[in-house]
Amino acid sequence: MNVIAIDDEPLALKDLVRTLHGVMPACEPLTFATPRAALEHARREPVDVAFLDIEMPGMSGLSLAKELKDLHPDLHVVFVTSYSQYAVDAFALHATGYLLKPVHVEDLARELTFIYEHRAGNPRKRVRVQTFGGFEVFVDDAPLAFKRSKSKELLALLVDRHGGSVSAREACALLWEDAPHNASQRSYYQTIVADLRSALASAQADDVLVKAWNSLAVNPDLLDCDSYRFLEGDPAAINAYRNDYLPSYSWAEFSVGAFHKGARPSA
Repeated sequence: MNVIAIDDEPLALKDLVRTLHGVMPACEPLTFATPRAALEHARREPVDVAFLDIEMPGMSGLSLAKELKDLHPDLHVVFVTSYSQYAVDAFALHATGYLLKPVHVEDLARELTFIYEHRAGNPRKRVRVQTFGGFEVFVDDAPLAFKRSKSKELLALLVDRHGGSVSAREACALLWEDAPHNASQRSYYQTIVADLRSALASAQADDVLVKAWNSLAVNPDLLDCDSYRFLEGDPAAINAYRNDYLPSYSWAEFSVGAFHKGARPSA
């Protein structure tokens, strides 16, 4: 992995590198005393993880993090600072971690685990759902095909509810907004429900859908969903968010606030 560390205090930088070696002996981070030097490097070379001090002359670590993430959108940023008051601003930038000096081995190990742990011990879920940057569903890595766009939107609505049920009338009101709720609309709704069930059944993933009298839901335990992982504090999902939750659907605006809070990985 390509790791950089930036701090204008030589002793603090040396201490961080020593601690990093204690956690990952094979890791050889490149160190920089100024944000400018780090940026010059990042413009030429890939960077996977950046450890940044916050209070530095010329450019703050918060500003540097934004510049680095513009260059490398999937970059993991871990702030290393003597001050706790910047935490809210740091996680608004979707930082992966926030460490207070002096850095302790166990704290650094936890942050690195957040970055590189691939959910060890959890069985791989067959159905993967993308809600950031557009709604897509994959079953065994193959795109799920829908006959009708409204069937796809209905599934997006159910994913947004995170296991909560949606009645037929409520779904119609959201899917067709100001259109009158009448017999024709109810009939077409049943058509798209049937299409959704058929699409899932053709991929042998119909167990994802939970159907009850006059309501539908999804079983979130069967979904590997980027927005679910974001809300659980998964740093990879947090890094992937670009203020683009279900951008094609106006009803999704009611859920956007949860992502603007910048969820913090739990300890």
